[in-house]
Amino acid sequence: MQGVTELLPVSSSAHLYLVPTLLGWKYEGLAFDVALHAGTLVALVIAFWNDWWTLLTDLFSKDGAKAREARTLWALLIVATIPAAIVGKLLDDFAERSCASLLLQAGMLTVFGALLWLADRKPAKGADERSPGWFTGIAMGLAQCLALVPGVSRSGITMTAGRFLGLSRPAAARFSFLLATPITFGAIVLKLKDVPHDVPPATLAIGVVSAAIFGTLAIKLLLGMVRRTGFGVFFAYRAVLSLGIVAFWWTHR
Repeated sequence: MQGVTELLPVSSSAHLYLVPTLLGWKYEGLAFDVALHAGTLVALVIAFWNDWWTLLTDLFSKDGAKAREARTLWALLIVATIPAAIVGKLLDDFAERSCASLLLQAGMLTVFGALLWLADRKPAKGADERSPGWFTGIAMGLAQCLALVPGVSRSGITMTAGRFLGLSRPAAARFSFLLATPITFGAIVLKLKDVPHDVPPATLAIGVVSAAIFGTLAIKLLLGMVRRTGFGVFFAYRAVLSLGIVAFWWTHR
């Protein structure tokens, strides 16, 4: 569940609370969810290994244009990550508490799913630059801050911002995934110490490995879909899921 929903624009935080709730399992908490992000991080590195290697080698390229572009993109990724890192640290307790609000999750799934759909109604072709530019990149970084609210979706809100600001679907998805790598690594470092001690290491290992496998598949699925169908299918899924959450809440009041 972590591998698929973290990287598709459907909100992993909502799903990671909903699944154990619906199945009657104990919810292990946000720290355990973040620990599973180690698998997501592996998926991101595997899927974009060529991009990261090119970014690294281009820094030392004798081609001045390549070196400048690489330095700009590295700087942009660092600067765009800072706002979400600060907000995540300050609002950590809020994120933990808000996971339990089913109506909040349902509302955010619908609202931000609709925004993604509206942004995607722009022509499919748009700016397809390797680096999206400072304004667009920082705006996508700022948008990540909203992902602390369950139901928003980190990948969804960053791709929404990118599409509204004129990026093509592949360019918005690519920068969203590159931007996910440092913030995911930071979240793991921050929360790993808080993983419940009663969680068996084997359980955690299975979760991380499965998140890595299904995360890699989810990235390949999304990159294929954005070239063919766009993001409308994810809005439809989020809307149906929201109705299901409200129905569950109504029957369990």
